[in-house]
Amino acid sequence: MTRWREAVVLRLYGVLMQLLTPLLLLRYLWRARREPLYGRWLGERFGFGAPARPGAVWIHAVSLGETRAAEPLIQALRLTWPDVRLLLTHGTATGRETGAALLREGDVQRWLPLDLPGATRRFVRRHQPALGVLLETEVWPNLLHAAADAGVPVVLANARLSERSLAKSLRFDRLLRPAARSLSLTLAQTPEDAHRLVAAGARPVQVCGNLKFDLLPDPALLERGRRWRDALPLVQGGSRSRRVVLAAVWREGEDEWLLDAWRRWLLSLPQRDTTAWPLLLIVPRHPQRFDEVAQLVLRTGLELSRRSQWVDDLPPAGALHADVWLGDSLREMPAYYALADVALLGGSFAPLGGQNLIEAAACGCPLVMGPHTFNFAQAAELAAEQGAALRAADLAEAVAMAGQMAGDDTALAERAAACLHFSRAHQGAAMRTAAALRAVWQSRH
Repeated sequence: MTRWREAVVLRLYGVLMQLLTPLLLLRYLWRARREPLYGRWLGERFGFGAPARPGAVWIHAVSLGETRAAEPLIQALRLTWPDVRLLLTHGTATGRETGAALLREGDVQRWLPLDLPGATRRFVRRHQPALGVLLETEVWPNLLHAAADAGVPVVLANARLSERSLAKSLRFDRLLRPAARSLSLTLAQTPEDAHRLVAAGARPVQVCGNLKFDLLPDPALLERGRRWRDALPLVQGGSRSRRVVLAAVWREGEDEWLLDAWRRWLLSLPQRDTTAWPLLLIVPRHPQRFDEVAQLVLRTGLELSRRSQWVDDLPPAGALHADVWLGDSLREMPAYYALADVALLGGSFAPLGGQNLIEAAACGCPLVMGPHTFNFAQAAELAAEQGAALRAADLAEAVAMAGQMAGDDTALAERAAACLHFSRAHQGAAMRTAAALRAVWQSRH
């Protein structure tokens, strides 16, 4: 009876997805106005497109963060599995654009199909992967059902599940539990994630660590950020350059709070010499928000310089005394971290769960976090315990803490060293994950 009810729930879910499909397509076309990639290869959203050679390892990395996490895993797979071929799928334009750089001869890249019964069956039948790897939280009921029917083992890797997400999944238990149960293996980031994933129905579950600790920053980008820093003017009457506070991977809904808190903090400073005021560097999470954030900054009366308008690799003379820089470029995050003295963690001041703080630590950039870091709960806790990050109650307090830290050379040096130690101490997940994936594949061959 239970299996019958699960089948009925899955069928009803499929009908709901079919009803939502026109709205999803309209959303892709709407987003294509700013990000044209959304308007291309729409047939792949229904499982069409040229097939990969049978036997590829299919890795699904939905967006930018997951695609970057896939990079060290792909490197480890190629080291331990030299003849591996990849089928790389994504759900967002930034994910697909970033993933294109990871491909080698014989690899292919596609959109993940919508979670429709026909589209998912068509996708699995057309590409015939030897093994599927879904990164982090991408549990799609129809997709996993189609893979199970075709005999394709699927692993959920770098898996995480917050208490909030577990509570949501339990509300849809008859839909999501069978999907979790169909996974051949789940590789959790932390023991706490593993416990919650078991509660959601996943079996078996192993703890492998977080792939993002193995993602090393590009030395060329770190050097670029240091060159930008060297270009900043010296503080009048001093021997050090102007300090930089970075609003890292900033989220919609936090912009006005940030600009208001920043202005209030500047006005509270005892010195009125504006040349001594720190530079605020804002890097929005989503590229489609670059222009919107620029307009918000200009409406506050602050002088703005945009990275996208720099003609050369160095900031122009007019940018050096601006109040705010806008990091409106892609794939330069390590350069921004290398430029900054300290960073505010985006997504942690509104109840959005926080962004990846591991990249900042790998670049040696100390962080100030807000109260909402449930998406990276253990990493945030460990970073705070090991001195790589501080916790603030709200954005006003965070701005004051960041500003104070930016002016303390001793504290900056100690926290930068703690960041690098924290980052290096938790590496190794990529090789462990690659070994586990190879074992699943070998068990079927």
